[in-house]
Amino acid sequence: MSTETQTLNGGEFLVKDITAQEIFSIEELSEEQTMLRDSAKEFIDKEVVPNKERFEKKDYAYTEEVMRKIGEMGFLGIAVPEAYGGLGMGFVTTMLACDYISGTTGSLATAYGAHTGIGTLPILLYGSEYLKNKYLPDLAAGTKFGAYCLTEPDAGSDANSGKTRAKLSEDGKHYIINGQKMWISNAGFADTFTLFAKIDDDKNITGFVINRSELENPESMTFGEEEHKLGIRASSTRQVFFNDMKIPVENLLGERNNGFKIALNALNVGRIKLAAACLDAQRRILNHSLTYSTERKQFGVSINTFGAIRKKLAEMATGAFVSEAGSYRGAKDVENKIEELVAGGMNHEEAELKGVEEFAVECSILKVFVSDLAQHSADEGIQIFGGMGFSEDTPMESAWRDSRISRIYEGTNEINRLLAVGMLIKRTMQGKIDLLTPAKNVGKELMGIPSFDIPDYSEYMSEEKEVIKNLKKVFLMVSGSALQKYMMDIEKQQHLLLNASEILNQIYMAESAILRAEKHFDTDSVEAAMARLNLYKAVDIIATNAKEGIVSFSEGDEQRMMLAGLRRFTKYVNTPNPIALTEKIAAHFIAKGSY
Repeated sequence: MSTETQTLNGGEFLVKDITAQEIFSIEELSEEQTMLRDSAKEFIDKEVVPNKERFEKKDYAYTEEVMRKIGEMGFLGIAVPEAYGGLGMGFVTTMLACDYISGTTGSLATAYGAHTGIGTLPILLYGSEYLKNKYLPDLAAGTKFGAYCLTEPDAGSDANSGKTRAKLSEDGKHYIINGQKMWISNAGFADTFTLFAKIDDDKNITGFVINRSELENPESMTFGEEEHKLGIRASSTRQVFFNDMKIPVENLLGERNNGFKIALNALNVGRIKLAAACLDAQRRILNHSLTYSTERKQFGVSINTFGAIRKKLAEMATGAFVSEAGSYRGAKDVENKIEELVAGGMNHEEAELKGVEEFAVECSILKVFVSDLAQHSADEGIQIFGGMGFSEDTPMESAWRDSRISRIYEGTNEINRLLAVGMLIKRTMQGKIDLLTPAKNVGKELMGIPSFDIPDYSEYMSEEKEVIKNLKKVFLMVSGSALQKYMMDIEKQQHLLLNASEILNQIYMAESAILRAEKHFDTDSVEAAMARLNLYKAVDIIATNAKEGIVSFSEGDEQRMMLAGLRRFTKYVNTPNPIALTEKIAAHFIAKGSY
């Protein structure tokens, strides 16, 4: 990878012309990573796929059994340094494992994600050496499982409003915890619990960690019944109650009053991992749909000969390609930043925190875009199966139910849309990224006379990259004008922020796909067709959202100027033929029979 990639900062894709050589994609996996991927896929195909019905019948014990086997294979300790019993692999490799372990059933995906993410990382990133040495080896080996207790009945996204309280014991040796938590994944079989409570009347929550098996009074931590859920049926989800539960003072996680920061940073990691967890689900849904549409005959022919079905298959394949492009690009950017910080003298744990925090905007973009696509893919899968898709006898019904939670996990997609734009504005205000100068330049360009020269787009992907460059101008035009109008009150304009977020998401993902196709495939490839089809659709989505935003906060000459600029910035010189692209993609995957 180039040194340029290592110096890229979060959000800078909006103001820089990123080259294909600066992005990483799944085609560039090392031999070791390829072996890990194949090992994970083989395990899932042999162990999980044939037993999927057990997950749907709420066999929680089987989820725990599979998790133990995954632990024996080393997949639970990929992100844990060797010093604490893990494999100490890079961020891309952790994404890869999450990708290929999570695709068959949401029950296992949730158990795995909760354990390796929010169940383990807060201890790794914020724990003292004592806590890391005590808890991480068992978590990495899968001899103990982790759970993360943050949400309360009246405290969801507003985690600091929780009512769980901690009070120092009279002898000063323990914190006494009282309160309740809800929606706690892995609660039924976990032993290591990371939990959050306010000490006395503190303003912010504080983190703690404890093994259930080491409690002085086992009855001081009790559990509700298993929740009955729409999907992820064999994922253990329970309420947890603390009744004068004693936690040794040395088990405080990080610093007092710092729990909210721990929670936020754990969620940033969880967001990009959530995107990874949706990737193989998309591949498998598409593969089921390809098989069924070939075997299902109507009017004497396979239904995959019908244009309406072919369109769905092409769009599902395109969604999978784009999702992979953005997810692995983002993962490598995080990994590069971590390596850069470590090379500069920072310890690995702090570097990982800073690396993920640097790309928090991209983490939210990926979480929203990929989870939305996974749900849409499952929905289209049901439609391809027709009435059979609604039956529990086919894989689509459970895929649809399981995919639904992904839009709620790690902060709802609505929260993440607002967060992505909010964090970008915050970074601008802090001087970490300069959006204002490029926005002013776009304003000057709007005042100038446009060129009527026809550019030379003979070079591969040159027009597509010019379109993306212009789409970035759309974002800068709309967000810059809106920020100038509302200033610090911009956070109250949620409708407008949602418009801006959709523009942001589409730009990042479209650019990722175009650069992936340019770097690894030729102009006549199906991959290039998928990247172009996605960009064509992204232009329309961006134009719609930008127009809504423009007319909501402007009027008169200003509005007319921005609308004219919008037309200029969303125009192709050589308009693609979306039907031809769709047919090319469909024909390829129908002939291949799988993604």
